[in-house]
Amino acid sequence: MANCSFCDGPVPKGTGMMYVKKDGTVYYFCGSKCRKNTLSLSREGRRQKWTPAGKKFRESLSAKKTVS
Repeated sequence: MANCSFCDGPVPKGTGMMYVKKDGTVYYFCGSKCRKNTLSLSREGRRQKWTPAGKKFRESLSAKKTVS
């Protein structure tokens, strides 16, 4: 099972989309929301509040601030 290239959420087998760029880079998307945010809007998943990757990113930032 692959993880979504945008939100880092699981992509169950038989669902989602695999996108291959001309340079050979492979992206896996769990849905059209993630696909549009990556390809059309050029956003990073870890910068969005609603993604699991964004939640992990903010937790790591807050952990670094408390240690410092």
